[in-house]
Amino acid sequence: MEKFMGKWKLTASDNFDEYMKAVGIGFASRQIANMAKPSLIFSVDDQGLTSMKSITTFKTVEIKFRLDEEFDEITADDRQAKTVMKLVDAKLVQTQSWEGKSTTIVREIQDGKLILTCTMDDVVAVRTYEKEE
Repeated sequence: MEKFMGKWKLTASDNFDEYMKAVGIGFASRQIANMAKPSLIFSVDDQGLTSMKSITTFKTVEIKFRLDEEFDEITADDRQAKTVMKLVDAKLVQTQSWEGKSTTIVREIQDGKLILTCTMDDVVAVRTYEKEE
């Protein structure tokens, strides 16, 4: 988890609107999300909980988790999901389940960049973040 720690800034996004449609996010919310350039901050608190905070000018969303433990998540688009975070082959794999649906968000470090691969059914979006100093 150490390599994920710190602050990351979105620098590229591919097919994210199609992914949000597949998840079921409405038009207005997608428009806002497509304009947002979030910063992502990973940290660990004194109790060993990992925090992942997404900050935009529109909204800040934070989840706190322990690897391999399911928790309740209210997503940025206000879905209430059951979520599990796992570390698999040095990738942080997030699985969200709600209303009989499921999506997977895989975070990995490639060439010093944080790559998010969001998958819903057969729709895949890729978002690239670079480390902020």
